[in-house]
Amino acid sequence: MSKNIRTNLSVSQNFLTSRKTIDRLLRIANLTNTDNVLEIGAGKGHITKALIKKCNFVTAVELDKTLYQKLSVSLAGERNIKLINNDFLKIKLPQNEYKVFANIPFSITTDIIKKLTQSENPPVEAWLVMEKGASKRFSGKPDENLHSLLLKPFYDIEIKYYFSKDDFHPSPSVDTVLFHISKKALPDIEFSNRIYYYDFINRAYKFGVNTLMTKRQISKALRNASLPQSGETLYIQWLCLFRCYLYLNYNYKYEGK
Repeated sequence: MSKNIRTNLSVSQNFLTSRKTIDRLLRIANLTNTDNVLEIGAGKGHITKALIKKCNFVTAVELDKTLYQKLSVSLAGERNIKLINNDFLKIKLPQNEYKVFANIPFSITTDIIKKLTQSENPPVEAWLVMEKGASKRFSGKPDENLHSLLLKPFYDIEIKYYFSKDDFHPSPSVDTVLFHISKKALPDIEFSNRIYYYDFINRAYKFGVNTLMTKRQISKALRNASLPQSGETLYIQWLCLFRCYLYLNYNYKYEGK
């Protein structure tokens, strides 16, 4: 992405300005005064100001220098806020436990989710305002894909709210939703093995799963798990194949759920 495009990300955002809508969203998110929250793309500060009143501490990132400076002035004196004027994709994520609530720039949705969910310290939960089409893709609808498969072993994902275009200024040209990502209490794959899983899924999508396992190994793994061996490959089938791959290549016997 070019420097000029990055510089204009905030300017091109569709801002949530209705306090009534923002308050409704925060109730859905059930944020409390014990939560430390990271906001991506603070913009004009409408969500930021509501978060400050609701949460313990807010770290708000804004790339646009003009918006950052205006927000710095309007929030002067507030003690539970840290403003950062930088590209979110370049900053370090918090080291302590935190949640994310943000109206993100649609143009870098994939990069944002990848950074949040594949980091060493991912958020406990993330509430992201995003394009409906993107949310369906990350949910694996209508079919599983690379993005959904990278999320599903470790996170529960769900659309929690459908916006009206009138909720934004200016109105977006696409349908928009509030997308919820939360860490699974008991992940389908141990967190320590996620690097192997990411490698497996990425390579399978790029080169084909037959380059990682023989047809006989694939057939046996699915048959032993009483799973279909033809048609669309569902998430549970991918999970089965990875567990078999992990055993075959790293002698790791899975004993989880």
